[in-house]
This record gives sequence, C-alpha cells and structure tokens, in this order.
Amino acid sequence: MAHFNFGYFKIKTNRKVKPMSINKKIIAWQKGKEFYDGSRQNGYGGFKYDGRWLKILPKIIKRYKLNSSSKVLEIGCKKGFLINDLKKLIPGIKCYGVEDHIYPIRNCKKEVRKFLKYSNFTKLPFKSNSFDCILAFSSIYTYNFGDLVKILKEITRISKSNKNLITVASYNNVRDLKKLLEWTSLSTVILKKKEWNDLFKKTKYKGDHFFTDAKVLGLK
Repeated sequence: MAHFNFGYFKIKTNRKVKPMSINKKIIAWQKGKEFYDGSRQNGYGGFKYDGRWLKILPKIIKRYKLNSSSKVLEIGCKKGFLINDLKKLIPGIKCYGVEDHIYPIRNCKKEVRKFLKYSNFTKLPFKSNSFDCILAFSSIYTYNFGDLVKILKEITRISKSNKNLITVASYNNVRDLKKLLEWTSLSTVILKKKEWNDLFKKTKYKGDHFFTDAKVLGLK
C-alpha cells in the first residue's frame, strides 16, 4: 500500500474557490448531459477527448507491468477515454470499464463502447480474481462511507494481486477541508491521510492510492 503520484494532476494556476449552490449540486449529482457537456458552472463544461492519458498511462503501465496479456478494469470510466488510450498503447490488452450513470456510456468513444458496462460500484459484476489491475480515478469517494467500505472490499475481491490504483479526497487541516467542501460538487468522503490509511487496513485494501487535496487541486 503506497502513495503513487501518477502525474494526472498538474495545476499550473490557482483556482479561486466559489461555493456551489444547491441547484448546481443537484444538477451535478445527476451526472447527465448538463454535468458532462453543459455549462462549466454545472460540471465539466464539455467532457471531450484530448488524448491526455496517452502521456499519463506509460507511468502506470511501467509500475504495474501491463502488457498484451493483462486484464484491466477502470471503475468510473466515464466516456472511456482512458480505456481507449490504454488499448492504443498496448494492442491486445483486455481493458474494461464500469460506470454508474448511463449518459457517459451512451456518449462514449464508439471504439470502446462494447467494453463499458453500467453498474453500481458496491457490487461489481465480475468473478473473484478477475483482473490484473484495477484503476479508479475521481469516482469511488463520491459514495457514502458505508458504500465506500463495500467498494474497497470489492476491489480486493475481483483483483488477482495488489496492482491497483485509486484516488481519494483528503485534507491536512480545517482550512483545506473548507476549500474542498466549497469546491467539490460530488465528493462525500473526505478524510485525513492517516484516516484513509486506517480505512485501507480495516478493509484490507493493499493497492496504491493518490491523495487529492486542496494543494494538488490548486485551490486558494
């Protein structure tokens, strides 16, 4: 169990925190068209493919020694951009994704549509020891605490090893927690790093993790 900075978050400028209204939070939690492809005030403001994973994935591929014989799952795959790029980088790799809302699957890259599945993350539709590597970026900590415990156990159940990587929301002090709570529209479980490590031990999650905090996000 280790903290692994895979190079996804590279914020060059500070983000000014503006508390989200209840109406905007409701829109965001629907995770539909308005969240992904509507106004930036309600979500991504256009969740479009930009090829960023082609630059990030080599580091992940090297760490987990992925090859054409590997079987990989992404939890919270959204429109399948990571899966698309992983298949480009490693022809023949078996790569799948699960998403808990229909809109991103219906609007995913057509090249990976058959590899994406709709599913709640607390009960993943796969047999035990199914995957060589499991990835979950900005997804599992949007569930409540009880469900998050179930998800961590599910990751361990369907994983062949500990070659897994998840991102989780964290904070160092009350000031940073306030910034996160005002900035985020979806995060429901935000813990201190020590608390996350305690949770990993209790749930027997032994894979890697990355802490997303106010500093990483460039919040001021």
